[in-house]
Amino acid sequence: MKNIMIALIGMVFFTACHPKIATKPVKTALFSEGNQVRNGNFTGEVRLNMLMPADTAYNSHIGSVSFKPGARTNWHYPGGQILLVTEGKGWYQEQGKKVQVIQKGDIIKCLPNVHHWHGASATDRMTHRAIGTNINKGTVVWLSKVTDEEYQYVGE
Repeated sequence: MKNIMIALIGMVFFTACHPKIATKPVKTALFSEGNQVRNGNFTGEVRLNMLMPADTAYNSHIGSVSFKPGARTNWHYPGGQILLVTEGKGWYQEQGKKVQVIQKGDIIKCLPNVHHWHGASATDRMTHRAIGTNINKGTVVWLSKVTDEEYQYVGE
């Protein structure tokens, strides 16, 4: 019992002395947090909450992105991206391929240099964690808007 107490005290002291190691819980509220994105890289209403800014130690960054129905990114290609869908239902498409339905619990791996887009379905909201990888290769390269014809998904 004494050893357990010493270990716990040591962990508390270590965490207090190294605040960069401490983490905070991440909420998964659907479209209630984050700043509205107001730039030409998205269509519709989108909110972004950066959970971890660019970090060269881990060569990544993490953001929580919430899309209202019909909202979506432009075509883009980063050094790679992992999407963890935490709420709702949306669509994902790689250039030259069919649109895929994505929903809560899905994990999408976007390989480096693959042009793609993602966003909410036409009728549902969607939130995902976007993990940007290989940030040493540069930031996201934003391309053209996803047209309404490209966005349409027949099959729901």
